[in-house]
Amino acid sequence: MSSVISISIDLSKIDKSRIVEGKNGAKYLDINLAVSDQANDYGKNVSVYHSQSKEEREAKAERSYLGGGKVVWTDGKIDSVQSTPKPKASPKKPTEELPF
Repeated sequence: MSSVISISIDLSKIDKSRIVEGKNGAKYLDINLAVSDQANDYGKNVSVYHSQSKEEREAKAERSYLGGGKVVWTDGKIDSVQSTPKPKASPKKPTEELPF
């Protein structure tokens, strides 16, 4: 599965209150890409929006459009990915037999 998507975002449309700071001090903005089967009047089939919270989705709040683009290359197949939590490292157990 592979695709290359070219997008352009209107930075003036970014809601600054949605920018969050990570543990490492980097700043992040969660966005969603919607890929359509049909191109619009401008030859684009990808839309970019602010990610919505569960409450916003349930309230059917209008999505904030940030920009768009198009799929420029694909192998014809895009699969969804299920996130799996990373296993937590178990504490090391002391060994009963020491090598010396």
